[in-house]
Amino acid sequence: MSDAIEFWFDFSSPYSYLASEVIDDLATRHGRKVKWRPIMLGAAFKASGVPFLLSVPLKGDYSKHDIERSARFLGVPYAFPPKFPLPTLAAARGYYWLHGQNCGKAREFAHAVFRAYWVDGRDISELSVVAEIVERLGIDREAFTAAIATPEIKERLKQETDAAIAKGMFGAPYFMVDGEPFWGVDRLPQIDKWLATGGF
Repeated sequence: MSDAIEFWFDFSSPYSYLASEVIDDLATRHGRKVKWRPIMLGAAFKASGVPFLLSVPLKGDYSKHDIERSARFLGVPYAFPPKFPLPTLAAARGYYWLHGQNCGKAREFAHAVFRAYWVDGRDISELSVVAEIVERLGIDREAFTAAIATPEIKERLKQETDAAIAKGMFGAPYFMVDGEPFWGVDRLPQIDKWLATGGF
């Protein structure tokens, strides 16, 4: 099979950020493409009854340590941001608008937003910060700001989030490979083997 890998993520998810830095290269090695699909992770938490990870006693402290270790393991630059978690509506809506204009530019934008938050510690919940990122990429700031306020783009993000939940997503990153779900950046070796062998 040669279907694209579906990659659901939230810009405020540290494990999503780590996955975003490596998933395209992994897919390319197997002749696959990746569909990047930002969602609102809070809605998935609500649907599944799962609490916010770092708020869980013991598990939260472990997870923060694990995120840092995982970044070192993957060789990905990382610094825990001063404000966490935060809402990412502007960035997620902006991605879908940009994707409708230019898929490559949308991917470039997603990387820039992730790195602004998870490397530089910038507050990506602020529209001004996201608009500045857009402007740096040569995209019209005013057009972007107007577009993400439209009912169509707002509804698109809701539909994408609902569709991900309907496919079983309860956390991010969440991947679908040939109909097989994988949750977490630590499942990338399994995805690699799945693609290499045609499943196991």
